Amino acid sequence: MNLIPVLIAWPLLAAIVVPCIRDKRARGVAVYVGAGGVMTLALGLLAVWLAGGKRDVLLYPETEILDTAMLVGEVLLMGLIVFLCVRHKKYPVILLSVGQTALLLWAELTRPDFSLLDFAAQIFGPLVDTEVGLMQPHMRVDCLAMLMVIIVAVVGGLICIYAVGYMKAYHHHHADVQDRSGFFFSMLFLFLAAMLGLVLSESLTWMYFFWEITSVISFLLIGYTRTEEAVRNSFRALWINLLGGCGFAVAIAVASRTVGTTQLSDLVNLSVWLTQNQPALAAVTVVPIAMLAFAGLTKSAQLPFSSWLLGAMVAPTPSSALLHSATMVKAGVYLLIRLAPALAGTMTGNMVAFIGGFTFIAASMMAIAQNDGKKVLAFSTISNLGLIVACAGIGDEETIWAAVLLMIFHSVSKSMLFQAVGSVENSLGSRDIESMHGLLLRLPKLTYIMGIGIAGMYLAPFGMLISKWVALKSFIDADNYLLVIFLAFGSATTMFYWTKWLSKLVSLHHTKEEVHDVTRRDQYVSMSIHAAATLLLCLLFPLVSQGVVDPIITQLFGESYQVLSMGVLTTMAVMLVSVLFVPTLMFLLTRSAHQNYVPIYMGGVNEGDNTYFVNSFGEPEHLYLSNWYLRFEFGMRRLMRPAVYISAGVLVVMLCLIVGGAL
Repeated sequence: MNLIPVLIAWPLLAAIVVPCIRDKRARGVAVYVGAGGVMTLALGLLAVWLAGGKRDVLLYPETEILDTAMLVGEVLLMGLIVFLCVRHKKYPVILLSVGQTALLLWAELTRPDFSLLDFAAQIFGPLVDTEVGLMQPHMRVDCLAMLMVIIVAVVGGLICIYAVGYMKAYHHHHADVQDRSGFFFSMLFLFLAAMLGLVLSESLTWMYFFWEITSVISFLLIGYTRTEEAVRNSFRALWINLLGGCGFAVAIAVASRTVGTTQLSDLVNLSVWLTQNQPALAAVTVVPIAMLAFAGLTKSAQLPFSSWLLGAMVAPTPSSALLHSATMVKAGVYLLIRLAPALAGTMTGNMVAFIGGFTFIAASMMAIAQNDGKKVLAFSTISNLGLIVACAGIGDEETIWAAVLLMIFHSVSKSMLFQAVGSVENSLGSRDIESMHGLLLRLPKLTYIMGIGIAGMYLAPFGMLISKWVALKSFIDADNYLLVIFLAFGSATTMFYWTKWLSKLVSLHHTKEEVHDVTRRDQYVSMSIHAAATLLLCLLFPLVSQGVVDPIITQLFGESYQVLSMGVLTTMAVMLVSVLFVPTLMFLLTRSAHQNYVPIYMGGVNEGDNTYFVNSFGEPEHLYLSNWYLRFEFGMRRLMRPAVYISAGVLVVMLCLIVGGAL
């Protein structure tokens, strides 16, 4: 486990070195080395951990120097935020930053030696067993943490490789934007270091430190272009994430003063134990759990906090793929999955489940009205995160099984889709879905990749659909019929907008407009690996379930759990046939397109491409086919405000009931 400090320090070192390299070719090589090093170290850590028997490893119980350094780092982060807010005259945001930092410093510097839990133990006897020991480790390596490390390092590293080629084309098409590629790559690597630290942290104080770093990096990357829109959206992301940070700081302060621990697993185990054995004392853990859940909702962009992720789409595509789809927003659902055993059957869990389910259906409906590819991906991200959050709120073995699978498949597929949309935008000069009509004939390689990504999001037999089926079954078993309705109708709307997009791509549409694929080799390397991973995850789905997801359930709930009923070999055979069907069909369509091409009558003289014709007055006409977007019924102007009001109202009322009941 000596690899952990190196794993976190390596991207930090890359973040320092890369912007110092002025030559773009040399800088690109440095990015390749940095990304390759992160992936290699993560896989090395995985190998060491597997060789050790996949056991739960607790690390670094004595870290006074690092604790002090992190408190100093918190103050420096606060100073940076205050400076930026004063510079841009965003004074209210200062209160959030200063308030939560002051609360954290007070909690850490005045932590009592005697807690309410100690007093209760003198009356009722020992309340906990060996699960909550005297050792206070600051890092933990278990199945869930290791899964997140692989997602962050491998997906994040591939996105960094993709960004090298993308940023060259980006500044070619956006000549008015100052080229700060060195800064951009630096922030990507710094983000990887922060995320790796976050998912490996057992101490809430350490997790909070890395949590706030990701918020600041997100702010800096969203404002990369420095336009008025980018600055406005970056500050929106900052204050919403700082609001979640305030909830995180409150959780740490309350836990340290009442329970006497700021260890995440100890807090969860204690909450479960008290609920089952001493319900009268369970209130001491209610507020910390609720505030941590609140922080998870903001970071995962759930309603009413979704606007920050939608605004983040102004940033260059690699940051959208890395921060706002594949990894950063996963920090929120990662925390909620950790809290799941303590959420099961509680009012806090019901709050989380409702917010997640409502976000799933509301975001899916609003995605129907979007024709901007990145906005569709953004709404889809919010929607799928909502389903994961709903599963975490229910908090039983079956729903967490579905949540973990959803997280795995969503990370890979959505990262690939963001990259493909970015490459299409650089080639077409547009990311409008309508501009992608017949893309299969114009940019076949990008279309194959995008088609696999879209299929992975909603078609059988990919893991997203199977996970949704398991979630539906678990919601029925839990008698939560409101979530059943949310999932049923949300899945229907999901199928609607993905089918519209996929149909546009595979239409056999011929045009005179010349399109040149400007996608670079490093971009194709990243996207091809993502596509292969999506197909392999589907093919090896039973093994992923048995080898990755089931051990996570065992560690979280203390008992084994199995969902798949078919034999492994039978399931893999079905997966193999199904996985090969989609790309084979797309290939055959492309091969036969030119052979079967027949000019059609178009109300005039066809000019030979079924797109342009001459009408009866001798004037040129352009045939334009468009999807139906139902903007009046499902547009943001129609649905966003009511969705925000409903979710905010439910959240405020339930938080008041939770906190009031605990007090």
